Amino acid sequence: MLIVTTENIPGKNYEVLGSVFGVTTQSRNFASDLGAGLKSIVGGEIKGYTKMLNNSRFEALKRLEKEAATLGADAVVMMRFDSGSISADMQSVAAYGTAVKFID
Repeated sequence: MLIVTTENIPGKNYEVLGSVFGVTTQSRNFASDLGAGLKSIVGGEIKGYTKMLNNSRFEALKRLEKEAATLGADAVVMMRFDSGSISADMQSVAAYGTAVKFID
């Protein structure tokens, strides 16, 4: 499935099927929290958190694609990510966009 951040797909005509979403919420583990606490003292990237967010982004994108496929979509346009903290140790990532079906 084609997933783009642009409003249009060059050379393609399509009908809009509707909005689609993929959401996941991840929790950091104790080891990551401990490492992050130590890293905050000296500064630098907290690789455990970066890995968690990358995994969350990938999972949200997979769920978005699955929902679009359920609608019979050929593509998703205007795909965006959003993220936020739910609590001190939980992060939510949402992928959203517009499912479309190609027409001739």
